[in-house]
Amino acid sequence: MVFVKLREGEGLEEALRRFKRECERNGVLKEVKRREHYASPAVKRKLKAAEARRKMRRAKRRRVP
Repeated sequence: MVFVKLREGEGLEEALRRFKRECERNGVLKEVKRREHYASPAVKRKLKAAEARRKMRRAKRRRVP
Protein backbone atom coordinates (compact mmCIF):
# COMPACT_ATOMS: atom_id res chain seq x y z
CA MET A 1 0.00 0.00 0.00
CA VAL A 2 1.30 3.44 -0.91
CA PHE A 3 1.15 6.30 1.59
CA VAL A 4 2.11 9.92 0.98
CA LYS A 5 1.96 12.46 3.78
CA LEU A 6 1.59 16.11 2.92
CA ARG A 7 4.82 17.94 3.73
CA GLU A 8 4.91 21.34 5.34
CA GLY A 9 4.20 24.01 2.72
CA GLU A 10 3.61 21.40 0.00
CA GLY A 11 0.74 21.84 -2.40
CA LEU A 12 -1.77 19.15 -3.25
CA GLU A 13 -0.49 18.95 -6.84
CA GLU A 14 3.04 18.14 -5.69
CA ALA A 15 1.78 15.50 -3.24
CA LEU A 16 -0.31 13.95 -6.01
CA ARG A 17 2.76 13.83 -8.25
CA ARG A 18 4.73 12.09 -5.47
CA PHE A 19 1.87 9.64 -4.97
CA LYS A 20 1.77 8.75 -8.67
CA ARG A 21 5.54 8.28 -8.70
CA GLU A 22 5.36 5.96 -5.67
CA CYS A 23 2.56 3.95 -7.30
CA GLU A 24 4.71 3.58 -10.42
CA ARG A 25 7.73 2.49 -8.36
CA ASN A 26 5.74 -0.09 -6.41
CA GLY A 27 4.03 -1.51 -9.50
CA VAL A 28 0.50 -0.81 -8.30
CA LEU A 29 -0.94 -0.03 -11.75
CA LYS A 30 0.85 -3.00 -13.30
CA GLU A 31 -0.72 -5.27 -10.69
CA VAL A 32 -4.19 -3.79 -11.26
CA LYS A 33 -3.91 -4.35 -15.01
CA ARG A 34 -2.67 -7.91 -14.44
CA ARG A 35 -5.66 -8.72 -12.24
CA GLU A 36 -8.18 -7.00 -14.50
CA HIS A 37 -8.90 -10.12 -16.58
CA TYR A 38 -8.60 -13.80 -15.77
CA ALA A 39 -5.77 -15.58 -17.54
CA SER A 40 -5.70 -19.35 -17.64
CA PRO A 41 -2.53 -21.14 -16.52
CA ALA A 42 -1.68 -21.97 -20.15
CA VAL A 43 -1.84 -18.30 -21.11
CA LYS A 44 0.29 -17.37 -18.10
CA ARG A 45 2.94 -19.89 -19.17
CA LYS A 46 2.97 -18.51 -22.72
CA LEU A 47 3.37 -14.93 -21.47
CA LYS A 48 6.14 -15.96 -19.09
CA ALA A 49 8.00 -17.78 -21.88
CA ALA A 50 7.63 -14.82 -24.23
CA GLU A 51 8.95 -12.47 -21.55
CA ALA A 52 11.95 -14.76 -20.98
CA ARG A 53 12.69 -14.76 -24.74
CA ARG A 54 12.51 -10.95 -24.83
CA LYS A 55 14.89 -10.68 -21.87
CA MET A 56 17.36 -13.10 -23.46
CA ARG A 57 17.31 -11.16 -26.75
CA ARG A 58 17.82 -7.88 -24.92
CA ALA A 59 20.69 -9.31 -22.86
CA LYS A 60 22.27 -10.77 -25.99
CA ARG A 61 22.18 -7.39 -27.75
CA ARG A 62 23.84 -5.68 -24.79
CA ARG A 63 26.70 -8.22 -24.66
CA VAL A 64 27.63 -7.99 -28.38
CA PRO A 65 29.61 -4.68 -28.37
